[in-house]
Amino acid sequence: MARLYGSEVRRIPTSSPLVALTFNAAWDETGVETALTVLRGRNVPATFFLTGRFAERHPGAARLMAAEHGIGNHSYSHPQFADLTRPEAEQEIMGADRAIRRATGAVPLPFFRFPYSATTPEGIAHANELGFADIEFTADTNGYLGTTGGMTVQKVVDRVVNALTPGAIMQMHVGTAQGHGSALDVQALPRIIDAIHAHGYRITDLRTVLE
Repeated sequence: MARLYGSEVRRIPTSSPLVALTFNAAWDETGVETALTVLRGRNVPATFFLTGRFAERHPGAARLMAAEHGIGNHSYSHPQFADLTRPEAEQEIMGADRAIRRATGAVPLPFFRFPYSATTPEGIAHANELGFADIEFTADTNGYLGTTGGMTVQKVVDRVVNALTPGAIMQMHVGTAQGHGSALDVQALPRIIDAIHAHGYRITDLRTVLE
């Protein structure tokens, strides 16, 4: 893990045509079972970054994710870390770790993703001190904006295709923020997987590549 410390990780260090899929879970559980069914049916791995609050509110969904995929830490309540004191930041990270462990009965990966991807050198160093590597992303599909935010399934797929590069880490979301409509990333997932494969890329598992 030490080799991942000291900076944010936004891509897998490789020249091979590999891509990793990740999902953030901070809102409701809409789309979780569908996403897992698609991933299972296509034999595709993913990593889910949960907030502690999500794990507490939706323990069944959290357990389903942890049973089949790697799970990471996305803070307890999804705050702006720049507004937090050092003790508050530690509580956000470690509180989420405890909540995820309680909800899932599993040991989360030592991976932390900052809310809003708002990283700072000081914040990354603090997460490292707590035993977590900072795993961010190469591109976000923006599916979380929903149709009310101008997104469509095709736009989600296009953002993935346009970001394809060896080692790319794609960020998606399960669940929906209030008023943002359906979970577009989950709707787009079969087409995303097909598009990645059609461009000659293989979907890999962060658990084996980055640990």
